[in-house]
This record gives sequence, C-alpha cells and structure tokens, in this order.
Amino acid sequence: MEIKKNVSLAEYTSWLVGGPAEYFCLPESEADVKEALLWARDNNRPITLFGGGTNILISDRGIRGLVMCLRRFSGVGSKEVNGRLEITAMAGTAKSELLKIFLKNKLPPALFLAGLPGDIGGGVVMNAGVAESFVPREFVEIIDWVEILRLQDGHFSTHKFTKEQIQWEYRHSKGWQPGVITRVGISWPMQPDATILDQVRNANKVRLTKQPLDMPSCGSVFRNPSGHKAAQLIDGCGLKGFTVGGAQVSLKHANFIVNLGEAKATDMWQVIEHVRSTVRSLRSVELQTEVIRLGDWA
Repeated sequence: MEIKKNVSLAEYTSWLVGGPAEYFCLPESEADVKEALLWARDNNRPITLFGGGTNILISDRGIRGLVMCLRRFSGVGSKEVNGRLEITAMAGTAKSELLKIFLKNKLPPALFLAGLPGDIGGGVVMNAGVAESFVPREFVEIIDWVEILRLQDGHFSTHKFTKEQIQWEYRHSKGWQPGVITRVGISWPMQPDATILDQVRNANKVRLTKQPLDMPSCGSVFRNPSGHKAAQLIDGCGLKGFTVGGAQVSLKHANFIVNLGEAKATDMWQVIEHVRSTVRSLRSVELQTEVIRLGDWA
C-alpha cells in the first residue's frame, strides 16, 4: 500500500471542499489497515479516519498526520440462515451495496437505505437514519455485531461487539471505541414484500423534489432538536438561500448546505454558524451539527 504526501482531500468528500492530507492512504484490506496504523505509530503521526466523506467538513488548511480513507476497504457477502438474511460487510462498503442486496431480496431495510449516502462503517458510527417513519429507520435496527481492530502496546487485537453491547443514540454510537471498525454483521427476517421496489422508487422521486441531490452537499447538516425539525426551524427564520462565498443554504431543503461550485470549507462553516446563531436568536433553539469538522481550524 502506498502512503502518499500532500494529497488534496476535497475529491474524497461529498461537499468537494477541504485542504490536503499531510500523508494519505487508501487501504484495501485489514493488512493494509494494520500497516497504516503501524506507520503512524512508528512515525509519531496522528491518524485520521473517514470513509465515504459524507458527514465531514475538512479544513481548508488540511489535516496533519496520516489520513486513512476507507472507501476501498470494501466487500460484502450474504446468505440465508434460519429464516434471516445475514450480511457481512467490510466497513468501507458503500451503503448502496447494502441497498442492492435488500432490494434483490425485497426486504424493508432497502427503503431507508435508499436515502442514506456514505459507507457502512460511518452508518454504525453515526447510527445513520432517515426522518421518515420507516421500519427500520436507523442502523441500530439492522445491526447484529461490529468488529473492531485495536493497536495497543505494539500488538493488534480484534474485538467483536454485539448490538446490545453498543450504546446507540440519535445519530451517534459509543461503547465500541477505541479502534477501527473493520467488519459489520447485519440481518433481517426473510419476509419479502413485493411492493418494496415501488416504495423505494416513490421515495426517491419525493427526495428528488425535496432535496438538492444534483448539487454537492453532505446531506442533513443539523440534527433534529427534540420536538422540532431542523429544516422547519431554518426555513422559518428565512434562511433559505443564505450564501457565503460558494456555500448556500439550499433553496430546496433548508437543512442542506450546498456547494455552488467554488466553495471553501470556511464558507461552509460560516453558513453553519450563521444558521445556528440566527435560529438561537429567533427561535431559542440550539442546533447541533451532524457534520464533524476535521483538520486544522485554529
């Protein structure tokens, strides 16, 4: 595996913004992941991991140390066991690959997965989900176990956490850290629904009319506060179309911030901060981001 220097990270994020990685690698196997972890340790470099790049905002200054992008760390297999479809996926596998398997078997998880970008490891980290009242609607509902790779005192160890051992929250999971998610076990009862394909098609048509899927974005920027919808709060404050540089609050969906073409990460962050301060001032509600900032923001 090649470890490159000074690699632009913008193309590895759904927002298409962000500066360079001091060092960068694209592991394709667990052996590659181990190699990267050892390299970072031996060279005394901090390590940053991400997968599909759909919920991160990378500083224009970039990220120091080693950046490990897991999008090539992918692979998925499925089989029927005791009336359930069991799937094992490597962490960097795109959620769209999972969607294909559930669609092929006409199973309900396809409906909520059709609305989720990014990879499966990120889905676990964020307990990714959708706003619609689908069943299932969050990752916790389809997960059986998560496998974690750790490097401690120069030795690698593998730890398998069952769903019950992980603490699941709204857009967050904990209890499995520290370590790198390597594989995820997923299952669902083999009870096909012949209408699933049509339901997914209809849901996608609705999303196309309501979300700016033709423009670079990270999906929903803010979590829904208790008792509120973030998009409704933002729209109610008259913020649709608010623009800084190349970043704009979407005219289609107020909880999306889009890249108009030449946006910088600082533009994105200024829009986020303006939206938060305005909603705080006018609605007395504190918005929290789903987005995680990475890199040097000092």
